[in-house]
Amino acid sequence: MDVSHIIDPLNDAQRQAVTAPAGPALVLAGAGSGKTRVLTHRIGWLVQAEGCSPQEVLAVTFTNKAAREMRGRIEELLQLPTSGMWIGTFHGLCHRLLRMHFEDAGLPQSFEIIDSDDQYRLIRRILNELDLDEAYWPPRQMQWMINQHKEEARRASQLPAGEDYQQQTLYRVYVSYEETCQRLGLVDFAEILLRTLELFRNNQFVRETWQKRFRHVLVDEFQDTNTIQYQWLRLLTADNQFLFAVGDDDQSIYGWRGAKVENLLTFEKDFDGAQIIRLEQNYRSSGHILAAANAVIEKNDGRMGKELWTEAPDGQLIRLYGASNEIDEAQFVVSTIETWVQGGNRRDDVAILYRSNAQSRAFEEQLLSAGMPYRVYGGLRFFERAEIKDALAYMRLISNRESDPSFERIVNLPPRGIGTKTLEQVRDVSRSKQMSMWQSAKLVVSEEQLPARAAGALGRFIELIEEIAVEVDDQNLESITDQVLQMSGLLDHYKKDKSEKAQGRVENLEELVTAANNFVPAETDDEELDMLSLFLANAALEAGEGQAAEWEDCVQLMSLHTAKGLEFPLVFLCGLEEGLFPHQRSLEEAGRLEEERRLCYVGMTRAMEQLYLSYAEIRRLYGKDNYTQASRFLSEIPMEYIEEIRSSNLSRPLQRPRASYSSNADEGSQSRNGFQPGTQVNHAKFGEGMVVMIEGQGDHTRVQINFSEVGLKWILPAYAKLELI
Repeated sequence: MDVSHIIDPLNDAQRQAVTAPAGPALVLAGAGSGKTRVLTHRIGWLVQAEGCSPQEVLAVTFTNKAAREMRGRIEELLQLPTSGMWIGTFHGLCHRLLRMHFEDAGLPQSFEIIDSDDQYRLIRRILNELDLDEAYWPPRQMQWMINQHKEEARRASQLPAGEDYQQQTLYRVYVSYEETCQRLGLVDFAEILLRTLELFRNNQFVRETWQKRFRHVLVDEFQDTNTIQYQWLRLLTADNQFLFAVGDDDQSIYGWRGAKVENLLTFEKDFDGAQIIRLEQNYRSSGHILAAANAVIEKNDGRMGKELWTEAPDGQLIRLYGASNEIDEAQFVVSTIETWVQGGNRRDDVAILYRSNAQSRAFEEQLLSAGMPYRVYGGLRFFERAEIKDALAYMRLISNRESDPSFERIVNLPPRGIGTKTLEQVRDVSRSKQMSMWQSAKLVVSEEQLPARAAGALGRFIELIEEIAVEVDDQNLESITDQVLQMSGLLDHYKKDKSEKAQGRVENLEELVTAANNFVPAETDDEELDMLSLFLANAALEAGEGQAAEWEDCVQLMSLHTAKGLEFPLVFLCGLEEGLFPHQRSLEEAGRLEEERRLCYVGMTRAMEQLYLSYAEIRRLYGKDNYTQASRFLSEIPMEYIEEIRSSNLSRPLQRPRASYSSNADEGSQSRNGFQPGTQVNHAKFGEGMVVMIEGQGDHTRVQINFSEVGLKWILPAYAKLELI
């Protein structure tokens, strides 16, 4: 078979990866090096050159958007439908497996996926049942700890009860949470993966069935896998080790949410005979941008090692702007964008990147003042919006009366006179009788355990749900959604409010009907599920991932974490200051500084044609003015790639940031105004600390002090009394 269309568009390194012999392979794909092309062409090669059946291929991505893009590219490449291939996210594929093996996994067939908000409400309910004060046991913290343990594949039974009261309490909450979820058939996002891992571990027949089915497993963004995902992949590929992983250790920036760059770094050890292939040719950025990014990232230790290069011209120098404050910084950025747009360029080709979301305020103010449209990228997504969750809760309760999270969410929405006392009584019966809240609500109404007004309100809600269920029986998904919105009163509830916010909610609810009409389920082997169940499962999965909204022609503002995977002709990377970027926490926690440097590398390599870097001499954040020191990352870029731009409002000469941020200062700062690095001082507000760095002369001298209580601060001794200790 002619496979020239598969290999001809590839460069040498890409061709080596695509045509690699069967066996474990790790493709180190640098930023902009064509990793998606390699993945899709690898699948094309397996099918057309190696004679692999599409049903023997499993490809894992991290977002549904990436999965859809992969499917589209494969279909275009092969001119064949991808219906036989398993292509999706970790959560989507594992959910599919659990639906097919629900009994083996210890789940009811109608198990329900709950999102983060539903999980939070359930944990609050459990804390109340255990008589634990939320002021001392914050539900969000308990939720985070439970999810952390699950992502490390630890059940409550595997936790040491311990003598520590905090550990004992966490153990009690986790145990109660597991028991409640099992009784009600609820599955949270972390549970989807954990339950699938346990299914493969504990059931040899199921494990071997899928090991034989999937001869080739491909994984995108491998550096972002967590402990449980990696363990699942190793089990799935244990019989042949045909794992084809694509990732980049230099772009591992999600350690704070469980990603383990170590999975990539130990690949060779875990998979015997693994082939390592490096994609280093960049097709995105100019030469100067790549050279500067390489210079920054090479300061990290423990890298697998690669250096990006390009055949593109060197392009313009990187421009470094030293601003007097955050307003000056924002004004410079906006005025530069205005010049860019006047030159015939589009606004949506521009991105303003920052480390902290709090930085966006100054840019938003200046953009509004200039009349320039913008979007803060990464806001609430469709299925995360409150009004959409309300409608879906009605649909879930109609589909499954045992859904306690849905019952609690909508029992008094729109308001129908069902108060907290009524709900508490329903919960008490639910606990004592070990039944769902729907069943207990019917019981307390039928046995007249409530005051007449409360019983009437609760009874009308029960009748409403039953009435809607009868009305939508045997209707298509679009009609079900429309009837739910009309009969529940949600549409009328928001239409009564004439504010723009409420009208936006009405538009979102109306769009839900369109979403239902356009819904096409992913291929499933479980023909027992109806369209409503599939739609609700899809909505829960979509709400759990980072899906972006459609773009308009407007400037894009976003955090550096959000920017990963995107590219723009013009990029502003702002706030490059010690304590802000790298973030203060990274200076205090082991391993965090290297992740911050990777984050800087990711930000720099978003730029295609022009990159601006900026820092402010004084920055007002969280209501306080902070004297800053330019980021160490700036000092790591060789001077030949930088064009420095000076703000006319700077109060001190623009100084190139030093590479060293230890207490070893230069000769000129050994002793000024009685201070020198290592001097112990006391401040009336911040307490005791040690001088780390000194800048300036006379009244303009400022010292950086590492205070025991509040960390690093810049102080002007001329205005703040410092006592030598």
